[in-house]
Formats: sequence, structure tokens, C-alpha cells
Amino acid sequence: MYEITPQKDFLVGIDSDGCAFDTMELKHKECFIPNTINFYNLQGVSKYAREAAEFVNLYSKSRGINRFPALVETLQWLQKRPEVKARNIEITIPPSLESWIAEETKLGNPALEAKVAACDDADLKLALDWSMAVNETVDEMVRAVAPFPFVRESLEKLAPAADMLVISATPNAALQKEWSEHDIDKFVAAICGQESGSKKETLQNATKYGPDRTLMIGDAPGDHKAAVANQCLFYPINPGNEEESWKRFFEEGIDRFLNEEFAGAYQEQLLAEFDSYLPEKPSWPISE
Repeated sequence: MYEITPQKDFLVGIDSDGCAFDTMELKHKECFIPNTINFYNLQGVSKYAREAAEFVNLYSKSRGINRFPALVETLQWLQKRPEVKARNIEITIPPSLESWIAEETKLGNPALEAKVAACDDADLKLALDWSMAVNETVDEMVRAVAPFPFVRESLEKLAPAADMLVISATPNAALQKEWSEHDIDKFVAAICGQESGSKKETLQNATKYGPDRTLMIGDAPGDHKAAVANQCLFYPINPGNEEESWKRFFEEGIDRFLNEEFAGAYQEQLLAEFDSYLPEKPSWPISE
């Protein structure tokens, strides 16, 4: 876990994909999902695989979770689709992958590479090959995607008073590339991706700051959970309404935070709004 040495009075954690950058749709629809269909032989139910993966990663309360649990959840939803069963296509969830996800805290390629080297499990090797292919596709595909409007302005406004960390489930290399490409990496003390540990772990740095002086900015329920676990305030970037969310943060949220007027009614209003954006269950039929 990255350990920050406080330089300012406040700490702000910022998620990247779908929060600071409009990259979620591009990465999942053009990079993750085609590789999932290919590596897991879902060509015969590609329409349903795409719907399930988009629901898990973009349009549900699971939005933003680590890629490996997201892969398992996608396969779980496919198992429950009557249309998939009607095509006699068996969807298998590798037990070894589920076990590794349950045991490992740093759910990234380095940890999975070490596990594969230690046990030579075919299903874990497949997951690693899939993940590496996703990274290669992301590296080829994702470029020239600017931060959302008011991200740069918000970072500039926060900089004199707050230490900032990128806290993301994206691999470090991709984060470094995107934040440096747009010259906003200079505002943050560190970029903490999936190899650094979970968002919850990285946010443990909040204990080094005073009450109501730490804030997580995120676009997914998992970001909020990580904030709550570390007694941080939370500013939501509402999916589908990101530009307005950042504009409001720049115009009122930052001042409320730095003036220590964020907790209470203002925070509760934001959370109630945020909760209405993402469902728990899909709209399509499911069977047990």
C-alpha cells in the first residue's frame, strides 16, 4: 500500500476511469468485452455476453469493480439467462479463479502471474492471458481521451490545500499514461492502481488527516464503500451526468469541503442522488 507523507491539511482521492476520464464506455465496449467473448468462447451468445458485461461494468451497482470479480459476475449473469440456456451453451465459472479472488488483495496481473507460476492452473492461466490481452487492447485503443470538463480546474483549485491521490482499480501503467498524457499527473502525490492494493487499502491514508478533511471522488458504489470504510467523505460523479457533477464540485463542492461544511445534509443529498442512478438487477429475465 502506498504511504503518503502529508504535505497539506486535506486529502482527496480520485478515481480515474469513468470519473476523471470518459474512458469507461470505450474500454469496456471496445477492449474488455471483445476479449471476454473471444477467450471464454461466448461467440454463440455474444449478444447476451455483451449485455451482461455492460450491465456489470457500466450500468449497475457493480460498476467500477476490479476486472476479475467483474468477469466472474458477468459469467454468473449469463448462467441465469433463459436465452443462453435455450442455446444449450454451458457457462462455466472456474473455481480456482473464484478462490484466487477471495484470497488475494492485490487483484492484478503481477499477483496472478505469481499464482500461475506457483500452481500452473489452466483456468488461472486463461484469466491471465485474457487480462493481458485486455491491457494490450487498451494500450492500442485508448488515446486522446481528455479529462471531463472541470476536472483540471478542480485539481488546480484543490492543489494549494489538499494532497491528492489517484485511487483506481485500473493497472498503474494505463493510469500513468492517461494522467501524464494530459499533464494532470503533476497535481497528485501518487497514482495508485490495482497493483497498489484495493481502494479501501489505499484510502487508509485518511487516518493521517483530521476528521472531515478526507474526501473520495468516485463514480461507483465501490468507491463510496471504500470511503465509508475509512471514514472519508464522498463526492459522487453520477454516471451519465459526469460533466454536471464536476461542474457542481468545482463551483460548490470544493468550497464546502475546504470550509468543512461538506458532512451532514449536503453529503446525504449527494448520496441519495447517486443511489438512484444505478440498479442492482438487470432489466432482462433471469432464472435460477
